[in-house]
Amino acid sequence: MKTPFAVILASLSALALVTACASNPQNYPSVGNAPGAVNQGVQFGYVSRIDVVPVASHATGGAILGAVIGGVIGHQIGSGTGRDVATGVGAIGGAVIGHQIESRNLKDGEIYRISVRFDNGQVQQFDYQQINDLQPGDRVKLEGGQLYRL
Repeated sequence: MKTPFAVILASLSALALVTACASNPQNYPSVGNAPGAVNQGVQFGYVSRIDVVPVASHATGGAILGAVIGGVIGHQIGSGTGRDVATGVGAIGGAVIGHQIESRNLKDGEIYRISVRFDNGQVQQFDYQQINDLQPGDRVKLEGGQLYRL
């Protein structure tokens, strides 16, 4: 029989690795500063509004994976009724640990939703992770789907 400590260590390492890789945060661009050059197909406008919008995270199964790994580890311990109890405790403990690891990796964040009124009267909204020191009233240009402050 293999050493229970080695099995536990390997299982916990696998759990940590899998839940760390499970997070899939969405990346939002940053607002850039544009050089003075003007290109064809560029739209110009003014920032009319900047809102902070919460972005909810979603679970990816860390608790379930933790419960499975914890149950396997618990099943390695004891025999008879003791093994059944250890399997149950391992599954519950693994679920709690898996959820905690996943919660640390998947935090709710915030993005900036920028409303721009273009010179042609059209209003569009853009989501950015960073806006530097952009403020309502700033002159901007839209080029290639990216906003630049002028």
